[in-house]
Amino acid sequence: MKNFYLLLVCVTLIFQSCKSDDCGDCFTPPNSFIFEIVEKTSGENVFTNGTYVPGDIEITDRLNDNERIEFMFISEDNINQIQIGSIGWDTEIVNLKVSISGHEIFNLYVDAERKMGECCSYTEYNAITIIDAEFELDAETGIYKILVD
Repeated sequence: MKNFYLLLVCVTLIFQSCKSDDCGDCFTPPNSFIFEIVEKTSGENVFTNGTYVPGDIEITDRLNDNERIEFMFISEDNINQIQIGSIGWDTEIVNLKVSISGHEIFNLYVDAERKMGECCSYTEYNAITIIDAEFELDAETGIYKILVD
C-alpha cells in the first residue's frame, strides 16, 4: 500500500509540473522612435537654441491621407526630443513626414511586423529608413540625431 501512495504522489507531482504555459503573461511593446533635431554645424538642439518651438511640429502619415500622427515632445531637463510611440503595435508600413514650422525636416519609413514568439509577442522591424536628412543613430540609446542646416 505504501508503494501505491508513493507512486500516486510521484505521478501527481509529475503531471502538475508539466504545465503547457510555463511563460506566464508576457507582452513586449514596440520600441519608440526618438529624434533629436540639431544644427549640423554647431551641434545645438534647434529647440534648445530657440530656432524652433515644439508647437510648430507636425507629423503626418503620407500613406494614410496625411493623417496627423500623435507624438510626445520630451522637454524635461531641456532634452528637447520628439518621441513617436505609435509604430509597431501592429504589422504595418508607415511613411511619416516630420515638419517644423512648415519646413519638411525628414521622412521616416518603417516596415514593422508584429510576431508571436514561444512566449511573448514582439515587433520585428524589417526596414527603418530616414529619408531627406543626414542623421546619426546612437546605438546605445536608440536615439536618432537628425542634422539640419
